[in-house]
Amino acid sequence: MIIVAGPCQHESYEKSMLIAQECAEVCSKYGLDYYFKSSFDKANRTSLSGVRGIGMYKTLDDFRLIKEGGVKVLTDVHTVSHINTIIDQYNDVIDVIQIPAFLCRQTDLLLAACATDKIVNIKKGQFLAPWDVAGVLSKTLGAKEVWITERGTSFGYNNLVVDFTGLDYMLNEYNVPIVFDATHSVQKPSGSGDSSGGNRDYVRGLTRAASALGVTNFFLEVHPDPDSSPSDGPNMLYLDKFEETIRDIHRYSYTS
Repeated sequence: MIIVAGPCQHESYEKSMLIAQECAEVCSKYGLDYYFKSSFDKANRTSLSGVRGIGMYKTLDDFRLIKEGGVKVLTDVHTVSHINTIIDQYNDVIDVIQIPAFLCRQTDLLLAACATDKIVNIKKGQFLAPWDVAGVLSKTLGAKEVWITERGTSFGYNNLVVDFTGLDYMLNEYNVPIVFDATHSVQKPSGSGDSSGGNRDYVRGLTRAASALGVTNFFLEVHPDPDSSPSDGPNMLYLDKFEETIRDIHRYSYTS
């Protein structure tokens, strides 16, 4: 069982390290394989005023310190040059390269990520049907390992819906790990005008349902004070509620 968890956007070494240590401790308690997740660049902000981060190099330097603490690290990329920088200068730091949902069909980006020695986590676009993932996977031949992450499907203006029949389809049709991103699934893209909204109250129910369906891998964004975070605050879990959600996942999973 894989758990990917961390703040949406890296703000400081101290904050990310606090989150990584807490999440690692909880996951170890339940025997789960933990990956710290955060972004060095939020390139797809709703508006130009959205905060993108503290810089790629500073962030990856901080990630190196987190990795030296014994935590595996996942981060997302938006360009082939991002991948090249990671491989050339931070190859020892990043364990998983993530392809954002809006870029999941970008052929050059997928090919470059899959040519590395990294696991590649592909966020399934909100606009894709479950069977459309086959086309995405056709671009991943030769990859070390590929994950597909479900993060909700566009349902209407500023709303997402989780299609559990679609999750079931992917679990049975694709011979790759399927990850359920419960926090982005309760996001309301652009729902607050110049930023995205969301409702974290529904995260635990969705994780319980996914666990019962047979999902064993989960993606959760967490933060000590989500409402003060620069990105995805409304849908992120409070760090002190993280263990409750992990306990649910462990309890309701038919593999436990």
